[in-house]
Amino acid sequence: MPMTDHEEKARRYALLKAQLAMAKRQDKAVVLVLAGHAATYKSLLVNQLNHWLENRQTEVHALAPSEEDRLRPYWWRYWRRVPARGRVGIFVHGWYGDALFARAEHRIQAGAFEDRLNEINAFEATLAHDGVVVIKVWLDIDAAQQAKRLHEMKADPAQAWQINERHWQRHAQHETIDHHATPLREATHAPHAPWHCLISESLDQQLRDITELLQKALTQPSTLPAQPELNRAQTDTPSLHRSKHDDKKPAKSDYLEALTAAQARLAYNHRRCLERGIPVVLAFEGHDAAGKGGSIHRVTSALDARFYRVHSIAAPSDEERLQPWLWRFWRRLPQDGRVAIFDRTWYGRVLVERVEGFAEAQDWQRAYREINHFEAQLLTHGAVVGKFFLAISKEEQLKRFKARANTPHKQHKLTDEDWRNRKRWGEYQRAINDMLAHTHTPGAPWHLVNTDQKRCARLAVLDGVNQLLESRL
Repeated sequence: MPMTDHEEKARRYALLKAQLAMAKRQDKAVVLVLAGHAATYKSLLVNQLNHWLENRQTEVHALAPSEEDRLRPYWWRYWRRVPARGRVGIFVHGWYGDALFARAEHRIQAGAFEDRLNEINAFEATLAHDGVVVIKVWLDIDAAQQAKRLHEMKADPAQAWQINERHWQRHAQHETIDHHATPLREATHAPHAPWHCLISESLDQQLRDITELLQKALTQPSTLPAQPELNRAQTDTPSLHRSKHDDKKPAKSDYLEALTAAQARLAYNHRRCLERGIPVVLAFEGHDAAGKGGSIHRVTSALDARFYRVHSIAAPSDEERLQPWLWRFWRRLPQDGRVAIFDRTWYGRVLVERVEGFAEAQDWQRAYREINHFEAQLLTHGAVVGKFFLAISKEEQLKRFKARANTPHKQHKLTDEDWRNRKRWGEYQRAINDMLAHTHTPGAPWHLVNTDQKRCARLAVLDGVNQLLESRL
């Protein structure tokens, strides 16, 4: 039954009021995924919703992946479009269309399809934990009704422009799409991200159903995924990374000769990665005063400045606090062939955020799993992932702290926070040990580097990066 003017105004006002209240609270974001068969009024629904909602707080995404999207890991295109808390994001087909149509057209096989559905579940669970409510609507229509509607739209001058060859292709694939859509919905239906199947009978009825779902999502508390039991990673514990250099301080002339050779080797290896479009992600963690900056400088000195970026990670900005915690790392990933170097990383969640109480226990405990999944997606894309933990003894750290305090051009490197962290050495060491145990994986192992001798440590880091690149090449 068509909406009356009174009903339309009432629904529109209630929806807008709920959206503006959420925008003011900034306690969550809402994602609406509209998927389903062709000729189910998706474009009309999106236009109507965008008209009813405050469109300055609403983002609609319905475009094919750009060239920039294709040069990064698959999920980058969606992570960078996740709405901030207080906003609404509408995705037409989104990640479900990518998986479903690829399977229907035999571009991926059953195993890859299942893997993609598992990735979808992990993605949506991460969003739900970080305050993003996901509404998924499947718009259904039988083949006969779909054909009738396509012909009617083609005959209507006001709608004919909307119909193209893709719609007729989807109609020809109706049975195949139905065949794969059923297990897709079953495998990805979850309490925190359930599917809602709507029969495409009338636009007004669909609009009623979807606005009710949206209003509920905007006003009611969200459902969080169950917290899986935390298991220790089934890999060997990492050991100190050794290059051909031992921990005995080399003579300066020998060090400079070895440094020049290692950097020349790295420059050559990166040119080959650039030519082959292999992205490189290097993550540096470590104790205070362990020499991360110096090691990173020796790496970047061998690279072409046009093709790398160093990201120094500090406390999240106001913008980043409104997003899921991994968002700020996804958006910094490099294009194919380029290098991203992280000075402090996503491991801050299980280190400083854990120790200093910035993250709840349930948040940093599940972060191990989310980090492993994040790095696995980088590896799937073909990236080199290098993780270096620069370790220093407590005695050597104190020696360097005192040296910084007494050296005018180094005093800026020593802060009150450094001294406070030192007092919590034992707590940080427990967090480090847990991090290594849970995230030392076959594809992205940790390289532990003893930095008590700076020259040896820098050579060991360069040797480790070169080995990673050469292994990938």
